[in-house]
Amino acid sequence: MKIVSWNVNSVRARIENIQNYIKDSKPDILFLQEIKTEEINFPKDNFDNLGYQSYVFGQKSYNGVAFVSKVKISSINIKFINDKLKQSRIITGDLEFKNKKIKLINIYVPNGNPITTEKYDYKKDWLNIFTLAVKKELKKNSNIIISGDFNIIPEEIDVYDSKRYENDALFKLEIRKKYRELINLGFNDVFRHINKTKQEYTFWDYFAGSWAKNYGMRIDHFLVTNNMLESIKSIKINTKPRSKVKPSDHTPIELDII
Repeated sequence: MKIVSWNVNSVRARIENIQNYIKDSKPDILFLQEIKTEEINFPKDNFDNLGYQSYVFGQKSYNGVAFVSKVKISSINIKFINDKLKQSRIITGDLEFKNKKIKLINIYVPNGNPITTEKYDYKKDWLNIFTLAVKKELKKNSNIIISGDFNIIPEEIDVYDSKRYENDALFKLEIRKKYRELINLGFNDVFRHINKTKQEYTFWDYFAGSWAKNYGMRIDHFLVTNNMLESIKSIKINTKPRSKVKPSDHTPIELDII
């Protein structure tokens, strides 16, 4: 089964690219972030025509997450955490796969910049609340996949110039420690687990020729519980969509489970 995570930076602006990607890559489930639309304006018909059902937690103009899936996702929940600012950043659901119930958690973590503002405090609080909610979930289910745009660069290898980002909300040590706290609950960053030394990115800014120069960072991740590692067939960062006309500034990450 192919599960894909992609911050599309507006689902309606990117719909043609997303449809082409689906036709080419044939994912079973898409975790979408930053859909930037309310559910009423989400292009469900476009996905229906391709054989996919949409499960949406939207918001006008900002944020928003969704599952787009060929297989049934049950127990959809848009209240996994109590978001203090009531932003649409998490959607969860259950997947039945090979006699296992897998909890799917699709997240769009706050960016947190500038670090001297309340945006940074919101990010820290959000991550603390999220980690507590995951810890609680683990008591009920040991099969969990968390994916999405974490807005966290885990290590120096995950960005083209780590010195430049030392005081950025994506790379500050305090934030990286919170990522580690989440992993220490019993998760693995799948890409880094499989690729110990590979330097690949999931995001390139639109400015200053970042894509052409490969000035990128790895901020989109798949975390799986330790007991699910044996189910992982492969993980790939697919950079082709980033090279298209009118692309998202993120590119899909593709997880194959067996």
